[in-house]
Amino acid sequence: MADEHNHTHDHDHDHEHEVITLVDDDGNETLYEILLTIDGQEEFNRNYVLLYPAGVPEDEDVELQAYAYVENADGSEGELQQIETDEEWDMIEEVFNTFMTEEE
Repeated sequence: MADEHNHTHDHDHDHEHEVITLVDDDGNETLYEILLTIDGQEEFNRNYVLLYPAGVPEDEDVELQAYAYVENADGSEGELQQIETDEEWDMIEEVFNTFMTEEE
């Protein structure tokens, strides 16, 4: 996938999670659901989202996508950015592992 993605927020009331459409540099759209949002403002001055492909059965293994989410200054929708540091990845992995433990 490309380094920067445009995204839109669509609410589908048949799902528990918010749905995002990622658009790559070639204009291909892929629908994802937000599994988890992470507040990283204190440590890294930005938030993060973990995404998985929409419509995948719960018992099927999927590859999660993780991005930094930077809101626009006016509070409107922002943009997703690549995660750049090992420290960010470590924090995201720790939060995700805690989330998964609580879900079991």
